Amino acid sequence: MIIDLRSDTVTKPSTEMLEAMISANVGDDVYKEDETINALEIRIAKLFGKSHAMFFPSGTMANQTAIKIHTNPGEQIICDKYAHIYNYEGGGASFNSGVSCKLIDGTRGMFTAKEVTAAINPPDFYHSPLSTLVEIENTTNKGGGACWDIHELEKIKTVCEQHNLGYHLDGARLWNALVAKNETPEQYGALFDTISVCLSKGLGCPIGSVLIGDNIFMQKALRIRKLLGGGMRQGGFLAAAGLYAIDHNINRLAEDHKKAKELGEHLKLISQVKHVAPSETNIVIFELQDDVNSNEFILKLKLHNILISNMGQGKLRLVTHLDYTDAMHSKVLEVLKQL
Repeated sequence: MIIDLRSDTVTKPSTEMLEAMISANVGDDVYKEDETINALEIRIAKLFGKSHAMFFPSGTMANQTAIKIHTNPGEQIICDKYAHIYNYEGGGASFNSGVSCKLIDGTRGMFTAKEVTAAINPPDFYHSPLSTLVEIENTTNKGGGACWDIHELEKIKTVCEQHNLGYHLDGARLWNALVAKNETPEQYGALFDTISVCLSKGLGCPIGSVLIGDNIFMQKALRIRKLLGGGMRQGGFLAAAGLYAIDHNINRLAEDHKKAKELGEHLKLISQVKHVAPSETNIVIFELQDDVNSNEFILKLKLHNILISNMGQGKLRLVTHLDYTDAMHSKVLEVLKQL
């Protein structure tokens, strides 16, 4: 039995999800004739209180589309140094949109409205890039699944309005934040111009993300998705998994959060471990003592059929998910005790 804690993207569709996929009513989505994709987009747009939503093959493509919606070549995005769009999207912001990133040295991937204000380039100073977009990631991946304070997000929204900046949320794991903080999609829909949410992280879908926004922004998204190669035909088989996940797999995220906290507490007891970051959701990031080799530590776990991620810079990561069973959890805790 392989216990895969590298990511919450390693899950496979359940029997019930597969049944929903097989029975989906589909059509050609390029002609907007796929009933199931249309139903998913309407459902998620309504959840967030927005007029439009659009199904994408990946979260990266959804984020890259949002960046292109909000910016022009030569402009600049304000984001955290841990941001997914900066670290893990292949340089797409520069390649696809011709923009640079102004990195804020935040805390666990999060920053303040005051720091945003300080990062804005003077619009009349033509020697520096024009600041046009603020990007937020909730939960923060490199920050260990940390959740933003929604009141700080409201303050940042005010700064964006004052300086005519776009406001985009990379909500790949927003579902986790909503459950952990007892918040609603409508609260986030009221704050952000555009939001991307993943269906293949946490919710157990095999593929797919959705970009959400009002018509003033989303009328550009269809053309940009086509430009990036994201037009799909009978994608309703995949969208059906998303509809199933929204109905069945959101509230259960609390189980993943509980297991992640327990993993973190056990890691703190291991002498080879120097630091364990606070765990609010389903991600546990920890650092080893300076004299402990990361690859050897990972190999020790692999010998017990436990897989984890090496994030570099001395950071290791565990991610809980719906395919991580109670039996698996008990085994991992026992192995950690032995270490």
